Amino acid sequence: MEQKNMKWNEPEALQDLLCEVVSWQSRTGTQGEIDFSYKIKEKLLELPYFQTNNSHIHFHDAGKGRNAVTALYHSGEANKTIVLISHFDTVHTEEFGALKDLAFHPKALTEAFKERIKELPLDAQEDLRSGDYLFGRGTMDMKMGLVLHLHLLEIASLEKWPINLVLLTVPDEEVGSAGMRAAVDGLNTISEQYDLEYTLFLNSEPSFSQKPQDENYYIYSGTIGKIMPSALFYGRETHAGEPLSGMTGHYMASYLTKEMEFNPDFAEEVYGEKTPLPICLKNYDLKEDYSTQTSHHTAALYNVFLMKKNAAEIMEIFKNVALNAMEACQKDYETICKRENVEPLGNINVLEYGELVTYANEKLSEVKVEKIKKEILQNNGLDEREISIQLCDHLMSYCQELAPATILFFAPPYYPAINSTEDDLIQEKIKLTQETLKKECDVDAKQVHYFNGISDLSYVNYDKHDEGWRAYKLNTPAWGSVYSIPFEGMQKLQAPVLNIGPFGKDAHKLTERLHKESAFVHTPLVLRKVVESMFVHYMSV
Repeated sequence: MEQKNMKWNEPEALQDLLCEVVSWQSRTGTQGEIDFSYKIKEKLLELPYFQTNNSHIHFHDAGKGRNAVTALYHSGEANKTIVLISHFDTVHTEEFGALKDLAFHPKALTEAFKERIKELPLDAQEDLRSGDYLFGRGTMDMKMGLVLHLHLLEIASLEKWPINLVLLTVPDEEVGSAGMRAAVDGLNTISEQYDLEYTLFLNSEPSFSQKPQDENYYIYSGTIGKIMPSALFYGRETHAGEPLSGMTGHYMASYLTKEMEFNPDFAEEVYGEKTPLPICLKNYDLKEDYSTQTSHHTAALYNVFLMKKNAAEIMEIFKNVALNAMEACQKDYETICKRENVEPLGNINVLEYGELVTYANEKLSEVKVEKIKKEILQNNGLDEREISIQLCDHLMSYCQELAPATILFFAPPYYPAINSTEDDLIQEKIKLTQETLKKECDVDAKQVHYFNGISDLSYVNYDKHDEGWRAYKLNTPAWGSVYSIPFEGMQKLQAPVLNIGPFGKDAHKLTERLHKESAFVHTPLVLRKVVESMFVHYMSV
């Protein structure tokens, strides 16, 4: 098929398509995120293939009016299939200030920055002067990845490639990956309906810097995981004038937070890459108003990155850390009580959420516990993390004989770590990518084994033999009501993962920008080579 018949083949056409797609504002949690799926369907229907095969475009309900979108190019000659994964939501734009209206108009924003160049960081000033970059929210993270996949879909359908492609683009990646989690069952249904064999999950998240001022280009053979072990600290209330008659949640929390932050017990190193150390992401004071009553219940969320560990292993480490922290808290508290000649409260209990539910079921009945949960879930103003905390807190309010107590649980989201470094196909494609970029673009592509920006690849190729997810289900208060992960569906999606995307800088910042040559020339070339090499291989087998 001659290139002149293609809509999105030349660099200028790809840039125009990117600017159009970016202009469809799709900030997470907005109407634009809801509307985007319909707009991308309209764009797909501009291709002759989908005009005659519109039934190959499917929506997958991701909740809150949002939809993940799949579009299948079926060759009719093979069952081998590559899944092209992207997300279409973006973070918000408050930092743009007076330029907020231009945040989703890359060409206009780039020109406007030239009038305010002195307001930008020095590295962004240099890139702006070079003319090599296009600025704007979503240019790098990650509307360009979606554009690259549309480009591949067009070529495949017009040149009649003897391999199948499924374009999958999803909402909510920037918050909880509701879109990707909803798409798992959809991918399994499509594979059954069309008798497809998934052979590669190919994401095109951008090349993220490993450190400030990092100009290297990276490709990824896996994605880092993230989990949030959390705790409710339930003490005993008292009057501020009689502090030792009770125990504040803040006092208890300080001991666990001190032990959790930067704790090397959670650290992992694989292929020479290391996980960032744990930190506390958020503290909650559950006392609703000001008074001289002490705050006896608080909560904390801790961020832990993963490479090999599963949820069960994390909970085991977390509980040991909590036991040691509460033992230190108890010891210091008793020393103070002895000094002040006050009788101490009982020992601090440490329980997993699953243990608290078991206790509450036996004390109150399962029917009563379910009624308590429903009362919390009726409060639509809470997010998944707040609901998790409130569920723990309300159960403890009925089981105060356990106090003082620290209740350990998981708060959403959870991103399992996925890695395909050892896979022969991935090793071959990485070598092909590196050779192509070096030979034809003079670019040195470096392999990173775990994408460090968190990605939707976490929800495919899940270890078929892993049972650690059951500990997550048991200890996640929001499970089955406002949050769930289709682990068993993920275990069916057995194919290696690879991430090849464009080079850019400053994702989630005012100066988010995309390297134009990387996006519109280098990466389209490489992705085409990778896909073509796969169907050439299958045809020769």
